Amino acid sequence: MTYAFTYDAPINAETYARIKEGLGPDRPLGLIAHLAWRTDSGLRYLDVWRSRADHEEFAENRLHPVVHPILQDMLGFVPPEPSPTELDVIDAWTDRHPA
Repeated sequence: MTYAFTYDAPINAETYARIKEGLGPDRPLGLIAHLAWRTDSGLRYLDVWRSRADHEEFAENRLHPVVHPILQDMLGFVPPEPSPTELDVIDAWTDRHPA
């Protein structure tokens, strides 16, 4: 079942670029779409995944090992994960990945 969410992260575009560089060029398994844009308080993300399990696998094994050291270096600690707002998706139409 498609899993989608949005959340706000109190980081800037430079920190986001460091995270993306650390993740490397390989597209995460199960990712349908990822958008990131600036807000007054940082960045907002919108992710659409084929399943919650695909997202959790990516977050645990790929994202957190990159993000946590960056945050530790910047802040001296790793803050709690932002609370996502889960979306009730009825369709995700992209050029390569139908929902």
